[in-house]
Amino acid sequence: MQNYITGFGNHFASEAVGGALPVGRNSPQRPAFGLYAEQFSTTAFTAPRAQNRRTWLYRMRPMAEHAPFEPLEGFARLATAPFTQGPVSPNRLRWDPLPLDENADWLEGLVTYGGNGDVGTGAGIGIHLYAAGRSMERRVVQDSDGELLIVPQQGTLHITTELGRMDVPPGHIALIPRGLRFAVALDGPSRGYVCENYGAPFQLPDLGPIGSNGLANPRDFEAPVAWFEDVEGEFEVVQKFQGHLWRTTIDHSPFDVVAWHGNSVPMRYDLARFNTIGTVSFDHPDPSIFTVLTSPGEIHGTANCDFVIFPPRWMVAEDTFRPPWFHRNTMSEFMGLIHGVYDAKEGGGFEPGGASLHNQMNGHGPDATSVRKAMEADLKPVKLDDTLAFMFESRWVIRPTAAAMELPGLQADYDHSWHGFEKAKLP
Repeated sequence: MQNYITGFGNHFASEAVGGALPVGRNSPQRPAFGLYAEQFSTTAFTAPRAQNRRTWLYRMRPMAEHAPFEPLEGFARLATAPFTQGPVSPNRLRWDPLPLDENADWLEGLVTYGGNGDVGTGAGIGIHLYAAGRSMERRVVQDSDGELLIVPQQGTLHITTELGRMDVPPGHIALIPRGLRFAVALDGPSRGYVCENYGAPFQLPDLGPIGSNGLANPRDFEAPVAWFEDVEGEFEVVQKFQGHLWRTTIDHSPFDVVAWHGNSVPMRYDLARFNTIGTVSFDHPDPSIFTVLTSPGEIHGTANCDFVIFPPRWMVAEDTFRPPWFHRNTMSEFMGLIHGVYDAKEGGGFEPGGASLHNQMNGHGPDATSVRKAMEADLKPVKLDDTLAFMFESRWVIRPTAAAMELPGLQADYDHSWHGFEKAKLP
């Protein structure tokens, strides 16, 4: 069982060997034990103190010591914004779960479903699903294009990073800073979702009138403690840079950071700790009340990406239609299901490990089965249980990739979900 440090946005300090961290005026000129100091920055040096993110690493060898990177081929289903493969259909889309590939490691199992923005300008997101069956062996990944939000659906991910190790089972998420090296080990067949955030780093949303408590609490985010290995031998380092994969090799483990301090760190979060806010009166709040993390856009009040969950919760409002209502809005919504049944799609077709895409201003909402059940319900308090769905939501259109549109699991009959409604009878 791994140890963790709790808190989101805090400046942490951790050392695997006592005395490895410099203290006070002990500058990084001569780090203890002959270690090398390296600053890892994921925001501009001059970003305001409250938004500035950087970490000092004290490692056994400089990370800069490696041969030139060379192109790495063979990842045709992995793509990066801008997505320009023809016009974007306004049609609603839904996919069956991605078939498991037991011969693929986590990197090889990635399939890009879509995204928006432009990685070159630092805006937008990429959305990927993974289906894999084996651990990464002496291979590490560095995503220089974006921060990674990983949502396992099946199988625990054992993630080793330069700053320590994390176990991330289904029901948890992992947040990997842009440019940090990591490797993923598996216990068996694994599947899940990834949001690659090219824009501003994810942060906790402001609570506004909710007050000081509610939604995701900072203390429930967990960062790993320092851990290192002193292993000789060839390791492959794969870097994703401006939409392409590149590789080089080094003659030792890259996980040789003995100590570190800072606030740009990998984290995990148990979604069961989310403090759901609802209503006990009429109507129900907008889905923004379920936001776990947000990557702010350049216009105040809009998001490059929101990560929203729909967890177990009490439904107690009076005189209301309790499932999500029919709607069109300016946000584009990519949904996934971790387990159970989503309360707006009780008619079937939306399975754990599956996905759906509803782009901006295109009408969607509950299927006919869910509507009839909700309109006829006796509005007593009901616990919505055994369910966990989520949404990557963005102010920009999410453009599906050609690979996603050619998947056998793309449901040709998704529009049938909204068939069978009876016409209203006017007096």
